[in-house]
Amino acid sequence: MADVVNLNRFRKRKRREAAAAEADRNRVIHGRTKAEKQKARRERERDEQQLDGHRRERPEGEGAEPEPEPKSDPESP
Repeated sequence: MADVVNLNRFRKRKRREAAAAEADRNRVIHGRTKAEKQKARRERERDEQQLDGHRRERPEGEGAEPEPEPKSDPESP
């Protein structure tokens, strides 16, 4: 005669194993250590600072044209 199997326990174990397998896949895809995240943040900040250092200054507001100089009045002293 065959062993008696509790179907509820079998289903729960199967569900747990599937969840663990999915968690392993997600760790590989999305998982980074704290040190890796900090390193990436420092590199991004360093790159931004370097880019900002090479950027040309613009007048008030991005892409704005410089204001024309006021015309001098020949009649004024």
